[in-house]
Amino acid sequence: MKLVIAVIQPTKLNAIQQTLAKIGIHGMTVTDAMGYARQRGHKEIYRGYEYKTNLLRKVALEIAVSDDNLEAVITSLEEVARTSAKGNIGDGKIFVLPIDDAVQINDGLRGQIAL
Repeated sequence: MKLVIAVIQPTKLNAIQQTLAKIGIHGMTVTDAMGYARQRGHKEIYRGYEYKTNLLRKVALEIAVSDDNLEAVITSLEEVARTSAKGNIGDGKIFVLPIDDAVQINDGLRGQIAL
């Protein structure tokens, strides 16, 4: 089992949910996030004053998947989260972490079946 953490553009969330549902992935945790990397922020104007913000709005997804579904999930995330054919800075990142165990709280199921 793996935990896939994807940090993406907020505008891509609905498309990713639909794409993952097509391959049988129906559960994920979605968190609003702020961050920056190579984008280095941008300038905004508020009430006539210009200011620079270093943190940009993103969405962080946490998706627990079986090893069998991992590559399909990663491929789907890459294709849908990319904002152009070549991709752009700020499209996001995908991280994959191992999961040792999973427990379904309501009935105590453990392991991959709990996903």
